[in-house]
Amino acid sequence: MIPNIAGIYGKPPADVVDLPAGAVQFSPLMPGASELGSQAEGTLASMTMLAPPGTLERRYTLAQALRAVAPGGSFVALAPKDQGGTRLRKEMQAFGCTIEEAARRHHRIAICARPDRLTGIDEAITEGGPQLLSDLGLWSQPGVFSWDRIDPGSALLLQHLPAQSGRGADFGCGVGVLARAVLTSPKVAQLTLIDIDRRAIQSAQRNLDDPRLSFRWTDVREPNPDLTALDFVVMNAPFHDAGTEDRGLALNFVKRAAESLRAGGVCWLTANRHLPYEAAMKPLFKRVDLKIETGGYKIYEAHT
Repeated sequence: MIPNIAGIYGKPPADVVDLPAGAVQFSPLMPGASELGSQAEGTLASMTMLAPPGTLERRYTLAQALRAVAPGGSFVALAPKDQGGTRLRKEMQAFGCTIEEAARRHHRIAICARPDRLTGIDEAITEGGPQLLSDLGLWSQPGVFSWDRIDPGSALLLQHLPAQSGRGADFGCGVGVLARAVLTSPKVAQLTLIDIDRRAIQSAQRNLDDPRLSFRWTDVREPNPDLTALDFVVMNAPFHDAGTEDRGLALNFVKRAAESLRAGGVCWLTANRHLPYEAAMKPLFKRVDLKIETGGYKIYEAHT
């Protein structure tokens, strides 16, 4: 008997596919969503998925979702043509699926009934799952921002970040690269790591073992009423949302930092050179200092 639980992954456009009512959300980028890898095999009646753009992440997600759907259950995967959509049919066929393909509003849509027998999903789950990066000494996972390398902006900030003290936060912490450096200061009393990606938080928890730490899987832009009067904030502010440049996203991070700091607190920020941070920061901070500008990035020290 096919179960009656419908799954959904991400935000498939409603003008491209029909969305099941009351579906359980599984995207790691939506705080509070269920974890696809923890869903028992064959316990979903259907899955409607906006497939991720990265190959390793997409194959991992497709494999996990197919495993979770009961044999005979409906599976619909879609993606923009230039973000993996043209590969969906072939990738799902490799897992043993018989595909009907459609195209709508610049998306490719792959539709199938989950076959009784799946092939190659264990390999895809291993390749796209959590892994220890030996050269960095860090756990990470495909799909996490800059998952297999230290982002150049973060690397530049690490070169110029002085020792911090008191209570602080790392906004958009990723797998904990900046936090690892911050914690080397014995004067740091408490550090809260925040990220919208559950996989990043889970990786950071594996990478960092320190009683001064707390972790939050949440959107920095959402109110965090107890995260106030901080002494410092560090961040490599994101400026892409769902693969599209969104300058407002980074500026919202800056605003949240200013709101979270005590009078006299400091925000250390790495930013892409082409983004207009100065105009947004000056009304929010008493002093904004551009510390360095090189290689396409800028480092700011801003005091409230």
